[in-house]
Amino acid sequence: MPINAQRFDSRQSMKNKRFEVFHYRDKKLSNVGLHHHDFYEVYYFVSGRVTFRVEGRTYSLEPGDLLLINPQELHQPEIGPDTLYERIVLWVDRGYLAEICRGAAADLSACFDNEDPDHTNLLRPTKLQRAALSQLLERLTQEYYSSEMGSFAYAQSLLIQFMVEINRLARMPSSQTAKREEADLVSQVLGYIGAHFQENITLESLAGEFYVSKYHLSHEFSHRVGTSVHRYVIFRRLLQAREMIAAGQTPGEVYQSCGFGDYANFYRAFKSEYGISPRAFAAQAGTGSQSGLRP
Repeated sequence: MPINAQRFDSRQSMKNKRFEVFHYRDKKLSNVGLHHHDFYEVYYFVSGRVTFRVEGRTYSLEPGDLLLINPQELHQPEIGPDTLYERIVLWVDRGYLAEICRGAAADLSACFDNEDPDHTNLLRPTKLQRAALSQLLERLTQEYYSSEMGSFAYAQSLLIQFMVEINRLARMPSSQTAKREEADLVSQVLGYIGAHFQENITLESLAGEFYVSKYHLSHEFSHRVGTSVHRYVIFRRLLQAREMIAAGQTPGEVYQSCGFGDYANFYRAFKSEYGISPRAFAAQAGTGSQSGLRP
């Protein structure tokens, strides 16, 4: 794919509040920690040796694979050493995509809907589909960084075409290469945490709930999810708190409803994760500016 690769930028927040696209090619890159975004992400894998975790599901990627990640999903790539790691990453703001959906009279966010029983994060296009999608991404990237007249408008039209194509692909039965896994222990635990994160959840309480030893649960959970039970529960609470603050609720209103016992613990966890205090984030969200996760 003849696109000039860019220098890797470790930021996890958007500068352009509509969409951004990056083409990266790296020989050495440190692993990225478990994280989430405020925006939709489409990840096109070109080459390398990468395993991707998304909410306890593990995907071994092949060249041409597409990953669809919504803002509610914690995810993490594991990058194999000594291989050329190449990918194209597309970020799309939620509000901007909603505007496109209204204009197009089509739900182009459907491919990210993890509540759909047929949802999958991974799309594995055929050779013909891959060629068409890679050409669209190549032209989209070129126009995004071009200084030619009308280049950004052209890039926006290509973005809409690309989103239509991947939504069509996601609806095709043959593309469902990584459907939801059977309800094994870790999947059940993740579902339980998602429904009860406001409560006092510990490794011991989960082990009792699912009639397993806490040592077995700890090992299986860390292996599949990429972090400890305690850390995941904090992630899930912070994600919900961030969403609620961005929607207009005050930090003082949300911390208890998200499972934090006191404001001091909430403040420390929020600032440690996002590099900004809850009240400062609320002020930014009120002006339409949201800070992204640190890498």
